[in-house]
Amino acid sequence: MNFEVWPEAIELGRLFAEQGYELALVGGPVRDLLLHRPSHDLDFCTSARPEEFEPILRRWGRDGFWDMGRKFGTLGAMRRRDDGTEVQVEITTYRTDSYDPESRKPEVDYGDTLDGDLSRRDFTVNAMALRVPQLEFVDPFGGANDLAKGVLRTPIDPHRSFDDDPLRMMRAVRFVAQLGFRIEPETAEAITDMVDRIGIVSAERVRDELVKMLMSDRPRAGIEALVESGLADIVFPEIPALQLEIDEHHRHKDVFEHTMIVIERAVALETGPDGPVPGPDLTLRLAALMHDIGKPRTRRFEAGGKVSFHHHDAVGAKMTRKRLRVLHFDNHIVDDVSELVNLHLRFHGYVDEPWTDAAVRRYVKDAGALYHRLNRLTRADATTQNRRKAMVFSSAMDEMEQRVIALKEQEDLDAIRPDVDGNEIMELLGLEPGPMVGRAYRHMLDYRLDNGPVDHETAVAELRRWYERETAGA
Repeated sequence: MNFEVWPEAIELGRLFAEQGYELALVGGPVRDLLLHRPSHDLDFCTSARPEEFEPILRRWGRDGFWDMGRKFGTLGAMRRRDDGTEVQVEITTYRTDSYDPESRKPEVDYGDTLDGDLSRRDFTVNAMALRVPQLEFVDPFGGANDLAKGVLRTPIDPHRSFDDDPLRMMRAVRFVAQLGFRIEPETAEAITDMVDRIGIVSAERVRDELVKMLMSDRPRAGIEALVESGLADIVFPEIPALQLEIDEHHRHKDVFEHTMIVIERAVALETGPDGPVPGPDLTLRLAALMHDIGKPRTRRFEAGGKVSFHHHDAVGAKMTRKRLRVLHFDNHIVDDVSELVNLHLRFHGYVDEPWTDAAVRRYVKDAGALYHRLNRLTRADATTQNRRKAMVFSSAMDEMEQRVIALKEQEDLDAIRPDVDGNEIMELLGLEPGPMVGRAYRHMLDYRLDNGPVDHETAVAELRRWYERETAGA
């Protein structure tokens, strides 16, 4: 078996061998070598204890050293090549882990053999190793065969493996998305049997796996595997809830299937690095996943067999905010995704009757920095099979975007402010800071949106007229 191994790995292997220690490249880097995929970080395991190999690693890693994982037997280092490429390595002493059934944190016991270390890995495709410097391939659990078949299987009994570390169930789903693999039936059955164990895993770790899954090349496959396994019922219950029973006359689309299509379309609408929405974009993908989660809660069967989902956008936005907070997403992600869900139906009125310039300004103002993502989410959400309707919708969106470009050439839509600010409002009306100033400011902002930029004299006159109306009879 031929390998093109980074020269730094060979060099480290020689340094360890000179001191009588074994060293092997393990896990993802070996898998990626076989898949001919680039691997940015190199993970090794060794027969040496941390205090024994630390001097070697410090000498090799002339551009960086870290020991945050020392209590788990792991040390890391970095070297920068002449061309600027950073080579990061982490080396861990052979281990055998034992787990507390009520905790995901392992108690680390050092092991004696490479095979023993590989047996504690999550899946056979990650339980392969390459001894360095001799380049001896080690595959005690048939990982290469599983890799060729595109199969995820645990090296030991899957029930024991997932009981030891429940996060491995989430990793299986993530690898479905990242690698395009399928979960071997016995392993899949074990996940279904043991989904409740995911409850002991921290929200942050679950979130990180979800993010990696969504940011992969195949997010739909990962989401479907998450739902099929039953894991979604615990970590993201709003998603399987989209599998609504279709009404007997099939007058509305299956919401889950629609959501999967929207995700694929949203991914296809992401731009290159120089575009307004460089892919992969977590905010857009989360919004596509969650845009309709308010539908199950708002579904109503109307007269004549019609089905309605009134206000599912607003309800879904609140549900989105709650779920993302439970998963400990950053506040800006929570705010942006919730707002996209809240606004995702906003454009539909334009299709029936093109907006005034004032309405276009309001759309841009309300979308703010999310404008380009909102337009892509809206386009992705238009999944009608009626070609005429699809063309009308697409044409309307094209027209609206061109109008925005034209308006931006005339005025700065991204920085629309009232033509008089709060300080001037207080000075002109003789007001102290308080609610009336806020009301006046909001009125002048609405006036600006409705009328576009006006001269200062006109704005002041409008402010005075508004104030006279507000205070008449007071």
